[in-house]
Amino acid sequence: MTMKFNSKRGFIVKMVVAYIRPDKYFDAAHDQLQLINSYAVQNNLIIDDEFIDQTSQNKRLQERQNVTSYFQSKKGETLLVYDVWVLSTNMEDLIEMISCLVKNDFYIHFVKQSVIISQQSSIMLILGLLDQLRVKLQKESKRVIGRPKGSKSNSKFDKYIGEIITYIKEKRSVSEMARLLGVSRSSLKDFIDSRELKQVAFGSLLPKAPKNAEQRVIDNIACSNNLNSKLGEDNE
Repeated sequence: MTMKFNSKRGFIVKMVVAYIRPDKYFDAAHDQLQLINSYAVQNNLIIDDEFIDQTSQNKRLQERQNVTSYFQSKKGETLLVYDVWVLSTNMEDLIEMISCLVKNDFYIHFVKQSVIISQQSSIMLILGLLDQLRVKLQKESKRVIGRPKGSKSNSKFDKYIGEIITYIKEKRSVSEMARLLGVSRSSLKDFIDSRELKQVAFGSLLPKAPKNAEQRVIDNIACSNNLNSKLGEDNE
């Protein structure tokens, strides 16, 4: 368990949990894990546990007993999530999850947006994240049915990602890694290259987070033209 003061973020870090939930129309598990690992490296966070939730996005929160039990057993942890939709694509369930996690003193890091939700966060930041999901789902519903977004196929090496990243940080050779894992050197090298794991290991896969990341989320709240017009009339 990690217990340290993060001077960059300014709070005590207890346990760092990476929560991954793949979806065929959004991002695959290995894509999320790559970016989360890269974010952790950039922010001097050590991931203590990885929870890969294979539950279908069609399942409501009350049907996701493994998820609710897992988070109910924890309090005050740091949660790394790639994007808002990973928690849920159902707005009601998403609001419940964020509310309960924050109530239990979680710090939720949304990697894609480079923002953190906690009890100290502004309501506008939370509304901005919810609105991003609303817009994303709106666009997805209009998109012509085609090939799902996840373009990389699953690999037998996916389960070793954490270990491989550690070995890369330790500057071990591919031959040594292959020997430790009991796998083919050439196949392992192809996997490392295709998943860009060297960039992940040293935090270079993600662009540097902008200083105004929170304000960007707020500024991107999308209001319909009809609503803007109505508000303008009311203010006259």
